[in-house]
Amino acid sequence: MASSYKQSGVDIEAGNQAVRLIKEMVRSTFNPLVRSELGSFGGLFAFPSGEYKNPILVASTDGVGTKLKIAIMMEKHDTIGYDLVAHCVNDILVQGAVPLFFLDYIGLGKLEPQVVAELVKGITRACRESGCALIGGETAEMPGLYQPGDYDLAGTIVGVVEEEKILPKPQIQPGDLLIGLPSAGLHTNGYSLARKICFEDLKLTVDTFRPELGKTIGEELLAPHLCYLPVLREPLARGLLKGLAHITGGGFIDNIPRVLPEGCAVRINKGSWPVLPVFSFLQEAGGIPEEEMYRAFNMGIGMVCIIAPEDEATFRSLLDKQKTDFYLIGEVTHGAREVSLE
Repeated sequence: MASSYKQSGVDIEAGNQAVRLIKEMVRSTFNPLVRSELGSFGGLFAFPSGEYKNPILVASTDGVGTKLKIAIMMEKHDTIGYDLVAHCVNDILVQGAVPLFFLDYIGLGKLEPQVVAELVKGITRACRESGCALIGGETAEMPGLYQPGDYDLAGTIVGVVEEEKILPKPQIQPGDLLIGLPSAGLHTNGYSLARKICFEDLKLTVDTFRPELGKTIGEELLAPHLCYLPVLREPLARGLLKGLAHITGGGFIDNIPRVLPEGCAVRINKGSWPVLPVFSFLQEAGGIPEEEMYRAFNMGIGMVCIIAPEDEATFRSLLDKQKTDFYLIGEVTHGAREVSLE
């Protein structure tokens, strides 16, 4: 009996249908620097060399971890792609870079065109908001590797920074201030622990409403990963930032030291910002030690900005103009690139 690719579990026509569904969404992210169309073997992008004296490309690849399981459990796929792009934009932002273009990867057990379209809907929304062109990607149907209904999502971003404006600056020193920008929830880290507590220990479901959260477990865990480029674009351009730390996996404990020079540490003043209810809920339900909370989760702060004391007033005024909340959460001290919680 003759066999076909479709009989083996790979539906080429479903892939073509997915491309038809996402084509206009992808095109909505294009700008005059894009030189290719969707479906090319590679994405073409004209580098804006005339805008920079000594441009440095900054690239990063990441995913959204097991937050994917929440989207799959809720059958809600139009926000997880936004999380992916926001995470990647923030990762290159900490080096002072603004995004140029993005590439995505979607791996599925069974290609469902509408699911792919919803994923790309979130990706393109975030790309438009960040001024980042989605110039290519890969959608791979791999039965036997992924179970039906499951998928994986990853992205690669390329941005650019003027060499003299690369962050962190070597001038970070004791006395510099730490300004925290609030998160919207877990963002994209700590989900394996959160899922264990919610679904294994407490036996909850994504539809369980929790009064202390004011929403269902699924709604809370699917809260978006905020992108900090819009609020930091002007402070970045004006050279007010000495360093940035994106509070992702590793929390405060592991991420802030990554941007500190030798001889510097930081002191975090607990209680200087409102810890979101979800973190109190998880800590109490899971019996999690305090230091583990600050290592596993962002605790309500998604980005930490390091600025000189003399720039505080200007920095605050720029954030006020953006109508964003922010908190003075600590300062740089003498030490061995570590974080103390006080």
